[in-house]
Amino acid sequence: MSDNTTWDHIACRAVQEAEYIIATGATVRACASHFKTSKSGVHKDVTERLRFIDGKLYWGVRAVLDKNLSERHIRGGMATRNKYLKKRCHCCDCTDCTCSHRQEN
Repeated sequence: MSDNTTWDHIACRAVQEAEYIIATGATVRACASHFKTSKSGVHKDVTERLRFIDGKLYWGVRAVLDKNLSERHIRGGMATRNKYLKKRCHCCDCTDCTCSHRQEN
C-alpha cells in the first residue's frame, strides 16, 4: 500500500468521524464506538489531522467537542446518581434495606 493511499484512507476516515460528531453531537467515546475504533484514534483524527484536511469542518467539530467538555462533569454526576438510584429499595426508598424483594445489581 503506498503512502498516498494510506493518507487518503485516513483523511476519509477523519472526515466521516467529523461529520458524525457534528450531526449527532456525539462524544469522542461515542464516535469511536460507532466506527468501532479507538478513542485516541478518533481524537487524533478530529483534533490534529482534520485541521489540515478541512479547516471549516475542524472548527465545527471543535465547537461540539468544547461543548461536550464543558458538560462532562454534569454527565458524570448524572451517571453516579442513576447508579445509586438503581440500588435504592422500592418499598422504603433507602439504600441499605434488607427487604427480601430488593433488586440487586
